[in-house]
Amino acid sequence: MKKNIVVLTGAGISAESGIKTFRDADGLWEGHDIMEVATPEGFKNNPSLVLEFYNQRRKQLLQVLPNTAHYALASLQDYFHVHIITQNVDDLHERAGSKHVTHLHGELLKVRSTIDKNVILPWKENVEIGDFCSKGSQLRPHIVWFGEDVPKMEDAIEITANADILIIIGTSMQVYPAAGLINYIPGKTPIYFVDPKPSITENDFPLLTIIKDSATKGVPTIVNSLIDTML
Repeated sequence: MKKNIVVLTGAGISAESGIKTFRDADGLWEGHDIMEVATPEGFKNNPSLVLEFYNQRRKQLLQVLPNTAHYALASLQDYFHVHIITQNVDDLHERAGSKHVTHLHGELLKVRSTIDKNVILPWKENVEIGDFCSKGSQLRPHIVWFGEDVPKMEDAIEITANADILIIIGTSMQVYPAAGLINYIPGKTPIYFVDPKPSITENDFPLLTIIKDSATKGVPTIVNSLIDTML
């Protein structure tokens, strides 16, 4: 029986494909205060600004490609049941071939109705004022903004609770509720943490292995090691 590998990914894995991590050292996202472009209130106050902010993010996403870390994770599917839980809103995991991806914070290449959160559409073009859903409401980015519920969180908890192996890549483990997922793994689950500046130590968890490396270097190393155990 194939083991279940659960992978938690954050901005670090996508940054190596050229995707900006949005938040700069001064706390601004592309020169904007987070409250302006990543909250329901910001959208209500200036919808044109918010739509243009995500139009630019979407345009950038369509110009980049998955990297070796994305492809390495996809290759694990030949040997394990693999489910990726990502904080990223890009589609690079899917483009690399990963089949089971849960997006905690939404998806940049989708939009949804402002009056019915269940009306979700694929979208690769700009979103403009006057772009309406079938119910006649303005479309908005399918992004979980600050202050909004994380609708996929219960699914993520259930997936994590069934992990035989947990791999964490490129995340600070400081953003909740996503950071709390590590607490739902079974007691003797091996954990691999890939980050050049890890925020946790091997004293924090009994079966934790830290790889102080970038995603494109560290992930293939782990993947090859896990596959070797199956051969």
